[in-house]
Amino acid sequence: MKRVIGAVYAPAMLAVFNGAAIFAVAMGWPPATLGGLALAAISASFACERWAPYQPDWNRPRGDVRRDLAHALTNEGLTLLALGAIPLLAAVRPWAGIWPTEWPVWAQWLVAVVVADLGITLTHYFSHRWAWLWRFHAVHHSPTRMYGFNGLMKHPAHLAAEMGVGTAPLLLAGMPYEVALLLGFSVMIQLLLQHSNVDMRIGPLRRVLALAPVHRSHHRKWAKEGDVNFGLFLTVWDRLLGTAVWEPDHRFISDDIGIGTQPDYPVGYLAQLAEPFRKAEAVEVSEIS
Repeated sequence: MKRVIGAVYAPAMLAVFNGAAIFAVAMGWPPATLGGLALAAISASFACERWAPYQPDWNRPRGDVRRDLAHALTNEGLTLLALGAIPLLAAVRPWAGIWPTEWPVWAQWLVAVVVADLGITLTHYFSHRWAWLWRFHAVHHSPTRMYGFNGLMKHPAHLAAEMGVGTAPLLLAGMPYEVALLLGFSVMIQLLLQHSNVDMRIGPLRRVLALAPVHRSHHRKWAKEGDVNFGLFLTVWDRLLGTAVWEPDHRFISDDIGIGTQPDYPVGYLAQLAEPFRKAEAVEVSEIS
């Protein structure tokens, strides 16, 4: 059973939930439909992590469940607020959009994913090189266990930076509100898959998609070792940056991940929000993990 789940989990999550979301938007169903699909995806993620775990001990809470839920609710709420501003931006844009609105919804969604992924990946890449940006990104690297909700664990300021850079070209081009909804939904699905504790067997998908077996290397606790595999959706950007690695023979454990130079990073939600602003000695970029 575990091997079957490991083989079908990622392709099924991607096809079923993204496919259902694209269908719902194409049919003109209300945005709340995507909310229901998101809850179903999160439930499926948690269930599969328990039926086919990569590391069984990563399923055990470490006093972090309420914190991670707070991160998820805050960040998804901010994303929804930002999406709500898209019609306003379209109304005040002084030029005609060049967005291919005549294309099928799935094709528009694919363009949005690829363009946004480039911006998000570059922001992520520089978050490991610029100390001031790392201070906000460090929140995401602080856990010592990996499971689906880790992907939604971001400082709001860093989330804004990633999504701002990733979506700015799309908004300037006139991306419709419905396609933006799809993009936000797909980002959530990808984050679940990228940080999942399911023992996935992804085969050749590893050459294309930045799923958990690829992304775990990025959460190594020490500098340079973890400065790899920055992509959210695709691995092509890491290949171009020279930061793509594949470690099929390494079985990651809690001692491998986290922040090596900050083992006592705050655990509480409010403390993590405040940490980037706390007066402390400057972090050398060479120490960033």
